[in-house]
Formats: sequence, structure tokens, C-alpha cells
Amino acid sequence: MARKFLYFVAILIVLVIAALIVLRIWSREIAEFTFVPSSEFAEQAPLEDNAYQDPALWFSRPGIGLDDPARWQPATRGKVRTLSETADPSHGNFAVFFVHPTSYFESANWNAPIGDKDSEELARLYLRAMASPFNQANEIWAPRYRQATFGAFLTDKPEGEKAIDAAYADVAQAFAFFLNTVGKDTPIVLAGHSQGSLHLLRLLREEAQDKPLSSRIAAVYIVGWPVSAEHDLPALGLPACATPGQYGCVMSWSSFAEPADPVDLIDAYSNSTGFDGEQRGDSPMLCSNPLTGTIGGEAGRESNLGTLVPNSSLADGELVPQAVPARCDARGLLLIGEPPEMGNYVLPGNNYHVYDIPLFWRNVQADVAARVDAWTQSR
Repeated sequence: MARKFLYFVAILIVLVIAALIVLRIWSREIAEFTFVPSSEFAEQAPLEDNAYQDPALWFSRPGIGLDDPARWQPATRGKVRTLSETADPSHGNFAVFFVHPTSYFESANWNAPIGDKDSEELARLYLRAMASPFNQANEIWAPRYRQATFGAFLTDKPEGEKAIDAAYADVAQAFAFFLNTVGKDTPIVLAGHSQGSLHLLRLLREEAQDKPLSSRIAAVYIVGWPVSAEHDLPALGLPACATPGQYGCVMSWSSFAEPADPVDLIDAYSNSTGFDGEQRGDSPMLCSNPLTGTIGGEAGRESNLGTLVPNSSLADGELVPQAVPARCDARGLLLIGEPPEMGNYVLPGNNYHVYDIPLFWRNVQADVAARVDAWTQSR
């Protein structure tokens, strides 16, 4: 009996190892089969011109009240330094436009329908964790939009690009309403993650570069999407944030614990075309260090003012000081040392993509305050 049991365990181990090998070799093919829609792309009807006047098309905006996910505040564990202890805070007189990451993973459609329950519930959880560091602003806006499905980013089919373009059209329409609503002298912070960052990059190129709007931008947070310092940044019309008190600049990072295995990210990035029309190749990614507010560099965990450690459902969490360090490597990855315990959503290769902003929640909050305050003082 014991021998049969040992045989059974051995067979299980072999099967598990075989499955891991299959996933490693054919993971892209399996992911594409699972997530990429097989249907033809159906052109989306444009939203009505005044669609974003409807509060129902916003996850976050003034007037929503207690149901606004971006206004959520985490509890704290131990002594977490307050904002007034870490920066000279602005008076909150600024407006944030935040674009949430991909929360639609179905293959039934190339774009998420407005009102899709599962994807919108997940988007609200993302906003609680990722948009809440920006909520010292007196206005924070986060639109619902017909986001491209996850599978659109796993394929070379033209339908994938069409789905991303369609999603951007909604974001651009929401941003136009945002601009027409906030005060014309109000400084603006743009922030997003993953797919949301991709749309913000296009928004900067089409709506801000060499236009009056750029002078109103206090800071831009392009998080969880690679930006080439050589091939992309010059096309944005704004420099990278080189000092903590700088305004009108771009912050960007992608987080990995060590040992990091970013092969999928590096492959996709290297083989893609930059905004200057050249292949990004081995050009380093822009790596902003959220612990220092500078380009590159290194900071120990003692500089981390508070990491948002979520519970298992991502619906709640608490701030933990000095949880992780941060240093930028030569490739432009942000390395956070040994893998911290953040939950079940760490991606293969020690990729902490889902936690890019929560890892540095309090530092991001202080960073925003300092840059908005610098913008205000310059006026």
C-alpha cells in the first residue's frame, strides 16, 4: 500500500513538472488560445457627444460620495509617517484624471461592454488600490470605458489594435469632458496603470505635446507600461522627473522582485516600435524610483513610507512601513529585493505588475503633493 502511494506521488510530481515545462514553452500559445477572441472585430458605435455628462459613466468623480473607490483610505500598521511629515503638501487644489488597467479578460468580445458586471467590479478594486494615493486632490476622475480585452495585447491580429484604438476613443472623450469641467487654472495630474498608461501615452502625444495643456500638467504617472527613454520620451513633450520637487514631468516604473525573470516583458518591448518609428531594441526603459522621486538610483526599505498590503480579495488592506526597497537596474526594471508577501496575483518571473503602485502607496502620495506644490509655487 505504501509503495503504491509513493508511486502515485511520484506520478503526480512528474505530471506537475511536465505541466510546468509545457506552460513555460507554450505559455504564449496557451494564453492566446484562452484569451484572444476568435470572432471578427465589430466596430463600436461612438458614444453620444455628451455621454460623459452622465455620472454613471464614471467610477470616480466629484459628487459620488462614499461609493467612490478612489476616495478609499487604508488602515495603517505601526507608525506610518503622515504626509505633513514627508512633504510640504499642496492644498488639494488640483484635479486627477486616472485611467484604470485591464479588468476585462473574456474572449467573447474585443472590447468590454459598458455595464459588464465582473470587469467593472474588478476595476473598482483596482481603483481602491491604485487611484487612492492620488485622492488628496479636490477632484479625482476615473472614467468607465470600453477597454480592450486582455487578449487584444496577446495577438498580432489587426483586431487587437482596433480594440485598443476603440478603447482610446472613449478615454479621449472622457478626458475632453474632464478638461471642460475642471477649472482652467487648476493643475492637472494624469495617472494610470497598464492599459490605462498606454492610453495616457497616446493622450499626451495627441492632446498635450506642444499645446497649452502641457503647461497645466503638474505630473504624469505612466506606471506598469514600458517607456523607452530614447525612443518614446521625446515624443511626449514632457521630460522624465529627475528630482523630487520637479513638476511637469513623467514618472514610470515596472516592479520585479529578485531574482527577476522579465523575459516576456523584455521580448515584447524589444520587438516593438517606439514613438519615433524606430525599434525599441535594447534601449533602457525609463525607470523612476518612487522612493526617491528621481530617475534610477537605489533606496533601502527604510525610505518606504508605507506599502499597501492587500487582503486576499483586494477589497481591503493596510499600510506597512519599510516593507520593500527599490533600485533601478540597467534595463530599466524597478527591483524590490526578495519577494514580499503581497497576495496571490504575482505574475511569473517575480513580476509584481498588479502591485506597482500599492508597493509605494505612501511615497506616491507624498510625491504627488510635492510636485503639485512646486507647480503652484511657480505660478
